[in-house]
Amino acid sequence: MGLNVTAGTAEHRGTPDPAVMEPLARILFGHAAFQYLNAGCELGLFDLLADRGPLEKREIGPALSLEGRAADILLLGCTSLGLLGKSGERYALGDAIRSLLDAGDWQRFKDTVAFEQHIVYEAQADFTESLRENSNVGLRRISGQGRDLYHRLAGHPRLERVFYRYMRSWSELANEHLTDALREIGVERVLDCGGGDAVNALALARSLPGVQVTVLEIANSVPVTEKQIINSGAGDRVRVVPCDMFADAFPGGHDCVLFAHQLVIWTPQENVLLLRKAYEALPPGGHVVIFNSMSDDTGDGPVVAALDSVYFASLPAEGGMIYSWAQHEEALREAGFAEPRRVTCPGWTPHGLIIATKQPPR
Repeated sequence: MGLNVTAGTAEHRGTPDPAVMEPLARILFGHAAFQYLNAGCELGLFDLLADRGPLEKREIGPALSLEGRAADILLLGCTSLGLLGKSGERYALGDAIRSLLDAGDWQRFKDTVAFEQHIVYEAQADFTESLRENSNVGLRRISGQGRDLYHRLAGHPRLERVFYRYMRSWSELANEHLTDALREIGVERVLDCGGGDAVNALALARSLPGVQVTVLEIANSVPVTEKQIINSGAGDRVRVVPCDMFADAFPGGHDCVLFAHQLVIWTPQENVLLLRKAYEALPPGGHVVIFNSMSDDTGDGPVVAALDSVYFASLPAEGGMIYSWAQHEEALREAGFAEPRRVTCPGWTPHGLIIATKQPPR
């Protein structure tokens, strides 16, 4: 029986071009694509092929303790997505994962996958509602009474470990550029606001002899930070001070205030408030440094910045996104800083730095 098109219905115009539809299909089923990536990480598929080289399915299934059907599903997905390549009957790592291994970034990438799976994924189901309410509705997925994700993590030790492994890895992907920038401007005493487990503070201490770093962190996170500092043996140059950055004054005695992966969390108004507190704490000639992912001033990319903004809209706090360079510069000027300078960080992540100065009085 033929198709009976009645008056008032849309005219049938043929089947959409599969090549045109494939990018849309990857977005439509993007949740499934990520699950293949996560499963390949958690089950050890990629590590297996990294260690043993190309293998056949009959070798892969038993090595991962997967029965035939399960192995078929995993290999079908990972190969069709380009995570693996296939030659004859043998499977090998795809180019992207091989490049991460060659660069020494594979474990950092896996830490990011675990963060997305165990902390971000469920909360992003509330993305649309978060946009409607202009608030982080997805925080309801993390039990507890804290006002944001960071105050709640202490009640979830497993998630806290996943979170800090991720933050350490995400920072390490680009913090060599941070240390280079601070070496160039010649800082001596750095105030690291919201410095997490001291990943950047310790990197600065290792790379810049003589530099002293004070990490400000909420009280819930101080034990995590102290443990990392003690384990590093850098306790004579790095310390942590409990602080509510919005309620407490910033300690003086520093010539640089660092906001690393902080100003993506808060609203533009809150960022101006934090930058003003930094301005008040710095001496004339002191520097403020913003180090985090950046979006383009044109508002059309990069895609990683756009996708990462779903997390900041849905979960951590009531505000935030991957702001553009220009938005950060506007906040700096409003806080009193002058001559902001951009430093781009090469790589697949959209990391960047902005450095500005507190001018001496005229």
